[in-house]
Amino acid sequence: MAIEPPQRLVTALGEVRDDGASAWLAEVGVLLDEAAARRGVSVERVHQPGGRSSLVAQVRTADGVPAVLKLAPERFRPEAERAALTHWDGFGAVRLMDPGINDGAMLLERLNPEVSVRTLPESKALLEAAGTLRRLWVDPPVGRNCETVPERTGRQAEAMRASAAAFPEIAPLIDAALSAREELVAAPPELRLLHGTFRQSKVLAGERAPWLAVGPDPVVGECAFDLARLVRDRVEDLIGAPTGPATTRRRVKRLAESLDVDAERLRGWTLFRAVESGARALRVGRANDAENLLEFAGWL
Repeated sequence: MAIEPPQRLVTALGEVRDDGASAWLAEVGVLLDEAAARRGVSVERVHQPGGRSSLVAQVRTADGVPAVLKLAPERFRPEAERAALTHWDGFGAVRLMDPGINDGAMLLERLNPEVSVRTLPESKALLEAAGTLRRLWVDPPVGRNCETVPERTGRQAEAMRASAAAFPEIAPLIDAALSAREELVAAPPELRLLHGTFRQSKVLAGERAPWLAVGPDPVVGECAFDLARLVRDRVEDLIGAPTGPATTRRRVKRLAESLDVDAERLRGWTLFRAVESGARALRVGRANDAENLLEFAGWL
């Protein structure tokens, strides 16, 4: 199928090291055709604007069931995502429809991409998102093939140290974030299978259940790490509000209480993840995103 990869995906892949992403983009139309043929589905259209790490196409099975076919470069660990979705088996997350095929693609039940939790008013969105996230926190599968929180954040910490050298003005924030990480990884309170990149836009409306999570980058670790990304959802709104710092502190407390997570550990992981994302945005030239994230981190 002759396709034009969504510009959002092209731009995002251009921001990361080229360890096969360019070759994957050049062949993605062929890869989509081959993956569809193996599953006996017909491609209807590629979803636009799509995501930043994968290509998603709406497809239909031979018996007319709507579904989506998702393809991602190897660097985004599609097999780890497949393993997590298999383990959840539709509980709180989108259901995998091709459990026996391992080719870097996934056939998934079709949800409503136009209706995410983010479309709800803020307080309702946080409530629904938190409820969905709670269902995903289960014991890790035996023989798991995903990273642990110390492994992932250790890699990120190395890049953050390089950012501190390149952008000395943010070095104090990076030092604070790295110190928080060291304390947090020393004694995790539990080990659960985590979504890894959870936020409001990752929770879509479905027919089988009102809300289901999509797009995990699974990791094994403590629940506070997963919840930390949700704390900064709609960060641009927080930055624009005069009550942003106070609202952020209340959000940490409220989410921690609602999901039985230690508030201080949640604050620490929120700080680390915000600084890591801000430093990464700065490295790739997304100055506005970096400014928002680092200002938010300063409140913590």
